[in-house]
Amino acid sequence: MVNRSESLPALRPAVFLDRDGTLNAPVIRDGQPYPPATLEEFQLLPGVAEACRQLHAAGFALVVATNQPDVGRGTTPAALVDAMHAHLRELIPEIERIEVCLAPGQGIDHPENRRRKPEPGMLLDAAAALHLDLARSWMIGDRWRDIDCGARAGVRTVFLDLGYREQLRAAPDFTAPNLSAAARIVLANPRP
Repeated sequence: MVNRSESLPALRPAVFLDRDGTLNAPVIRDGQPYPPATLEEFQLLPGVAEACRQLHAAGFALVVATNQPDVGRGTTPAALVDAMHAHLRELIPEIERIEVCLAPGQGIDHPENRRRKPEPGMLLDAAAALHLDLARSWMIGDRWRDIDCGARAGVRTVFLDLGYREQLRAAPDFTAPNLSAAARIVLANPRP
């Protein structure tokens, strides 16, 4: 008789990371963040690569979960987003997966809506594909959508407070000024 638990891979914890404002510098206009419009504008924030290395070394799978609605609106080419993600993987090879939602906020029945943050679909899809343990996982981001998404997926959350002119809806588990500080919070608060 075969023991089914031996044939299944062990579940791993993950850190789900927003992209713009968490990993790379956003473009700020009127107190609101926007994604970079060119590959040249795509710049990692200070300390991001080292924070990702520390999280990966501690056993966390690193997964980027990003809404890129400008592609769905037709104002940003999909090839540009693909090039940014290829560059991101060169800069941070520890990233195992990049989940992207291109939908610009469709009607309630649109199939992509389950993946568009604040909905948890991108996290749930990555968890299924990579055998991740959501109960031991985290979501780190700089917008209310990131925190709501993490809460809906059942992971702990760290809000990066960058002073945007927008209100949080769900309360984060922790708040930090940048990814380096967020990584220290994650590493100091393990769950068995």
